[in-house]
Amino acid sequence: MSGSSAPRAVTLGETMALVRTRELGSLRHATDLALGIGGAESNVAIGLSRLGVDVGWLGRIGDDPLGERVRREIRAEGVEVLAVVDGEAPTGLMLKERPRATSTRVLYYRAGSAGSRLSPADVPHGWIEGADLLHLTGITALLSASARECLSAAIDRARQAGVRVTFDINYRSALADAGTAGPWLRELAERADIVFGGPEELELLHPGTDAAAACRRLLERGVGEVVLKRGADGATAYLPSGGVDSPGFQIDVVDTVGAGDAFVAGYLSGVLDGSDVAARLHRANVCGAMLCMTPGDWESSPTLREVEAFTATGGDPVSR
Repeated sequence: MSGSSAPRAVTLGETMALVRTRELGSLRHATDLALGIGGAESNVAIGLSRLGVDVGWLGRIGDDPLGERVRREIRAEGVEVLAVVDGEAPTGLMLKERPRATSTRVLYYRAGSAGSRLSPADVPHGWIEGADLLHLTGITALLSASARECLSAAIDRARQAGVRVTFDINYRSALADAGTAGPWLRELAERADIVFGGPEELELLHPGTDAAAACRRLLERGVGEVVLKRGADGATAYLPSGGVDSPGFQIDVVDTVGAGDAFVAGYLSGVLDGSDVAARLHRANVCGAMLCMTPGDWESSPTLREVEAFTATGGDPVSR
């Protein structure tokens, strides 16, 4: 961080310890594992920090070594960390395996975790109000009733203070079925200034419509921008004035987990530095593509210099 009195962007949610296989194959036969951390909101925070944004992350962690690992790793990436230590619940855990070169499977052990016990009382006065942007995701909204209340209260505080709210739908079917999750996520999305989502996630908010129609419905409800993420096919930003398309990149994919978070970080960094929509879509697509090129949820989130180098090669990941 640059040493400013308050982060320009803040985010809150659960970050878990992450155990992943180093080689292809199932966890049932793995002999070599790597330990790290991962969580949608902290992935975005780290991505923003790499891109030069002063950013803060808030979450609950267990009073255990994995919780300390979460706090230490996020802080080491230049993110301001507010970690509420919960002595009555453990830090959540996720396991990631690559059964084949083209597939990744993630298993979650987070029921009753410290992160799921996030509540409005955990967010100190002034932390949101002093920022320019508050970023939230649908993952936290589905963890528990108290976590959902925390997000709702955070949005209320941000809007009262004139802080921009951004929301990534980030639907996880393991946390709630579509019929339950859809109305909750739609209510939060309609209170945001910028909404991100893939085609199926946006259609979840308005069943019976396609993604483009769902984007227009959100605009009609007062959302300022809706960004449709299409992976390698690029992205489209829908605004009241019309849509802006940006192509994706063809790369050799190693691991797609976390690519959406890197995309969001790229886009939000452009929002904060005043880039136009086309420029921030391009940066977002570069960040998402680069994240896919190595294992890990956030480790290959690029710096601005790396984004510029990737762009200079036309998306060719080979340096010459």
